[in-house]
Amino acid sequence: MKYSKLGNTDIDVSKICLGTMTFGEQNTEAEGHEQMSYAFDKGVNIFDTAEMYAVPGRKETQGKSEEVVGTWFKKTGNRDKVILATKISGPSAGLSYIRNPLDFKKESINIAIENSLRRLQTDYIDLYQLHWPERKTNYFGQLDYVHDENDEWEDNFLEILHSLNDHIQAGKIRQIGISNESAWGMMRFNQLSKMHALPHMITVQNPYSLLNRSFEVGRSEIAIREKMGLMAYSPLGFGELSAKYLLKKDQARDRINLYPQFARYSGENSRKATAKYLEIAKANNLSLVEMALAFVTTRRFVTTNIIGATTMEQLKENIGSADIELSEDILKSINEVHKEISNPAP
Repeated sequence: MKYSKLGNTDIDVSKICLGTMTFGEQNTEAEGHEQMSYAFDKGVNIFDTAEMYAVPGRKETQGKSEEVVGTWFKKTGNRDKVILATKISGPSAGLSYIRNPLDFKKESINIAIENSLRRLQTDYIDLYQLHWPERKTNYFGQLDYVHDENDEWEDNFLEILHSLNDHIQAGKIRQIGISNESAWGMMRFNQLSKMHALPHMITVQNPYSLLNRSFEVGRSEIAIREKMGLMAYSPLGFGELSAKYLLKKDQARDRINLYPQFARYSGENSRKATAKYLEIAKANNLSLVEMALAFVTTRRFVTTNIIGATTMEQLKENIGSADIELSEDILKSINEVHKEISNPAP
């Protein structure tokens, strides 16, 4: 396994991160434990979860993923050997069962952290992230920003930094990060942390894959220059880049078949691009999964690549991709497809 520094800290994290959003929904507790143990044995030392998980978000499964991680910590005693990342949910009308209101006010952050610590059976969180912005901006499938004059949000970034700093001082969280954030949001947080000598957002967790390279426009430079590395999620585009849907090898249990509302990566242009990427992989004796994940993992601005799996076979292939280096010829071919079909999945 290869490792990189977490932001501007001396914390080493594996280039592959284990995502846990299937735990408690598509995966049982026993299956989640098996995945964590295998990943840990292979050198994966960072696990990512969130208070809203499992996905899709439902009242009956809210917090289950954190609970599965927590019981694994208790069973194995490996808490101090894992970099634990979790998130607080932002505003969403469909998730009011988590907390009402869903916002990043001091009281909400206090409640969210205490609940996550309880479910995770730990007294500290290594990386605490804001799951998505409070303001109306472009995320979750929106490439373009359309300003909403009726958005009632007022800039509260400084208040958020102070609230999170209180928990850092109390020893309940070590580092902080953001997720589904724009270039403006990344720089606004960074500006305020420098101006007021407050903790720096050291990571940003956004989608990044062969089907969505929009992070490269503006945000990748920020990630490198400001040491706010990308934790890339959906590197296989909800399984599209396994080519199983393209090749009609998918099964009823596969995510898009179970949850057709997750059609973000399933458009006609995504399938066309996937077919072209599959040709490149085959020509170089790689599976498309290996090539797609290796592409993400080896980008300079990527701190860690968040993989998720519902079967052990998938997990093993995903983690094995960490050892793959892509040649300049492969990268050139990938970029030719990207120019032809650019960001087909927002």
